[in-house]
Amino acid sequence: MPVSSRFRPLDHVLTSDDFDRGMCGWTDLTPNFTLPGFNARQSIVDKTQWGPPMLSSATFSYVGTHGSMEGTYSLKLATRPVASVYEAPPAPGCMSIALKRLSQHFPLKELQLECWYAYTPEQDRTGLNEKDIRSFGFGFDLQDARSRAFWGVRYLNSVNGAMQQRWQYMKAAGVSDAEWAYGTEGDWCKKGVDPQWYGRRYPDGRADGFHDVPCGAQQLCYNESDDKINWLYFRLLLDFEKQEYVEFQSGARTFDLRGCSPTFVDPYARIEGLLNPLIWIETDTDRRVFLFVDSVVVSATAVQPSA
Repeated sequence: MPVSSRFRPLDHVLTSDDFDRGMCGWTDLTPNFTLPGFNARQSIVDKTQWGPPMLSSATFSYVGTHGSMEGTYSLKLATRPVASVYEAPPAPGCMSIALKRLSQHFPLKELQLECWYAYTPEQDRTGLNEKDIRSFGFGFDLQDARSRAFWGVRYLNSVNGAMQQRWQYMKAAGVSDAEWAYGTEGDWCKKGVDPQWYGRRYPDGRADGFHDVPCGAQQLCYNESDDKINWLYFRLLLDFEKQEYVEFQSGARTFDLRGCSPTFVDPYARIEGLLNPLIWIETDTDRRVFLFVDSVVVSATAVQPSA
């Protein structure tokens, strides 16, 4: 599919997804149902109830159908109407996460994710309720022969009803695997893996899975009613060869992340070459919140062979 001029892809377009054409391979993130009875391994975080992604015409009670940016359907991530306080492990269903399961087919130098998106809570009560959206984010789960790492940024919008409106990037604090799992011994996870929901969180918005982006405060265009959405641009660029972030762009602002890196862990079995783009949203209270994604472009540059 030709890439729209509203994107700035790198040399090699890996995937160009307009959700007017369907789900385009994006799916829910579920645990591994490999135990007897197709059960999943026990964990402090219940990942069986995340709200599944779906196609949506973005229809609301008063404005009717928004449609997508250039058509009818966008990818809609919808949480369930449940949340824990920010400092507690995420409640089952408080998030919705979508990913596309890809793999690397040439040595990566740079990797980039771009998308147009909008966010709002369900219009099930009066008022302007932007504070009910805790966070949303974009990134990658990547593995090569060296390591596995989660790369990404999130917009921390609200903490226990208090507006934050700042960007944070994925990087684990210097904690143990047990501390990463909210003090649970024997949880399957490793520090740095799945920072969307692992890593302790603190009342001021800090988290063991994220670091504040320098000068990362930003007030996004939200509009004046929960049934009116505005499409926003996002771009994340990383240097896979150097194993560090480069920058990300939100709207017209570009944030420099050079010198910052994610947390690398030993490679997992059977997933060398993993290249999974990720998108997620989390609610801050007992109501559903939505992230609409109009379109996504993932692109890359290749490592040049030595002369």
